[in-house]
Amino acid sequence: MRFLIVIVLAPLIAAAAHADDWPQWMGPNRDNVWRETGILDKFPLGGPKVVWRALIAGGYAGPAVAAGKVYVSDFATKAATQKEDRLARIRSDGAESFRAFDAATGEQLWAHSFPLTYAISYPAGPRCTPVVSGGKVYFLGAEGHLLCCDADGGAIVWRKELKEEYKTDSPLWGFSAHPLIEGQTLITLAGGDGSHVVALHKDTGKEIWRSQSQPETGYSPPSIITVNGVRQLIIWGPKALRGLDPGTGERLWTTPYAAGTSPIVMTPVRVGDYMFVGGPDNQNLLIKTPPGKAEAVEVVWKNKRERDDGLCPQTVQPFAEGNLIYGINGDGRMNAVEVPSGERLWESDVPLKEGVGFPRGTVFLVKNGDRFVLFNELGEIVLCKLTRAGYEEIDRAKVIEPTNRAFGRKVVWCMPAFANKRCYVRNDKELICVDLAK
Repeated sequence: MRFLIVIVLAPLIAAAAHADDWPQWMGPNRDNVWRETGILDKFPLGGPKVVWRALIAGGYAGPAVAAGKVYVSDFATKAATQKEDRLARIRSDGAESFRAFDAATGEQLWAHSFPLTYAISYPAGPRCTPVVSGGKVYFLGAEGHLLCCDADGGAIVWRKELKEEYKTDSPLWGFSAHPLIEGQTLITLAGGDGSHVVALHKDTGKEIWRSQSQPETGYSPPSIITVNGVRQLIIWGPKALRGLDPGTGERLWTTPYAAGTSPIVMTPVRVGDYMFVGGPDNQNLLIKTPPGKAEAVEVVWKNKRERDDGLCPQTVQPFAEGNLIYGINGDGRMNAVEVPSGERLWESDVPLKEGVGFPRGTVFLVKNGDRFVLFNELGEIVLCKLTRAGYEEIDRAKVIEPTNRAFGRKVVWCMPAFANKRCYVRNDKELICVDLAK
């Protein structure tokens, strides 16, 4: 009987011990929820253990983790320092690389490097997290080089240069909208006339459809929602927020909204029957989400001032829970905002203590169980609870050095990946793996 119990329980134990992957921007479900259990409650004395370190070059692109491998991209240049001018294109000669590492050891398994000249603001490196799906990995570089590789051996399956194919230029701050897998297609922002967003066959790269025009490409990643059984592809551009049919690219609805001169980089957030999008400089918009085709879209409010109500995120994706949105304003303060009223319930400067008063403070938010795991631009992992009542910090530890510069200070602007009970994060010098197991 004891032997039989062991036989029966073994698969259950193995299933319980199975580690999750982080195969794309914002995780498996693209919702910034880390569903693994057995994660530490507080950090050990001296901070969590760094399991391995691997040398890489510059970039803002976060890693993706899938099937025992870590995928990341970088840009190596001979420039001694990065020039700071957020509104000017800066030429930088170097090589853009797409790499795969062993998730357990940090050993580099394969890489593809291409000589390239950047002509964008903040030319430190690529912006987009790779996407891993169906045995393939997809990389999008800062100048629009799109590469599909065999995820295991690294062989190139297909490649495209978006600027050349769609007769457009790179966005001022580089191609930054993380591509999305939808069924048999890879959906990405391309830019150009009638091709603001395009769908490519994920196995061949062949164009399935192209749709919409915008004066600029923009930076907000495409996303999918389902309303009353209708799947919608949500596309935010510098002049409008739109819902499209993901199978055809046909426009279902649109609402105009000018983003101004500052970039809106967040993915629109759905909160019940509403959808929120926002950026710096008092830019934000809350609409009633249309269930399908709609001639008019109900605007609930827009441009609530960040010092009063609403939320004006800069480079950080807000997190929706219940009827609340938690997010970081451009001033680096965390807020809780109620939907649909837009009322600000509280704000806190604790997540980014040293960054208070600086513009464009950055803190990435990920939910794990009943608490949140934050990663701030100081290179710290912060454990905390976020509730309607306020911000409650549990613990924090510095795990990596800020190596980039922005607004006169050192920063690390990179979204980590959480998988295998570990955190994978990079700066402009190294990719590290941090043990967060209980």
